[in-house]
Amino acid sequence: RLKYLFLSLAGLKAFTGLEELVVDNNLLGNDLQLPRLPTLHTLTLNKNQISFQALLEHLAEATPSLQYLSLLGNEACPNQLVSLDKDEDDYQRYRYFVLHKLPTLKFLDTRKVCKTEQQEAEARGAFMKVVKPKSSDMVVSSPSTLYTPLPRGSRDGKNHKGVLAKCRYIYYGKHSEGNRFIRNDQL
Repeated sequence: RLKYLFLSLAGLKAFTGLEELVVDNNLLGNDLQLPRLPTLHTLTLNKNQISFQALLEHLAEATPSLQYLSLLGNEACPNQLVSLDKDEDDYQRYRYFVLHKLPTLKFLDTRKVCKTEQQEAEARGAFMKVVKPKSSDMVVSSPSTLYTPLPRGSRDGKNHKGVLAKCRYIYYGKHSEGNRFIRNDQL
């Protein structure tokens, strides 16, 4: 009877007939490298630290029979478990991209892959990857070059002086901003 089993992912090479692998909550990152597992059909990588780019290409090569994949709780899977600013559209784009890279999948995360979803992934999945600029590519402007409508004397946050200005609004036409609350019988 087996009581304890300590196994590194490198040790999986001995298990080439493995069909299911659950490695949830293991702090795995983008450097995840699985040995070739030709019969693996189920893989769950939930709640790790995967933000994937090369991971999907690696899985396509290392696990050609993969049918069930779950990436919930990772940065790679944009759902509300990871970030509250993600919505269903973000998640659907993620699904199309994953299905484009891994067309053998029948089940992704918590949902079955439907035929129309697979067709959409084949047609447009390559364009669904969300690309974020690298921090080295971003141009950071100095505060003095940023546009501000404030007069020069009140731009400094430490030496702020109140600003008072007069503004004149002119409204033209019956559908202008100024007339939207006035009915014809009130004129």
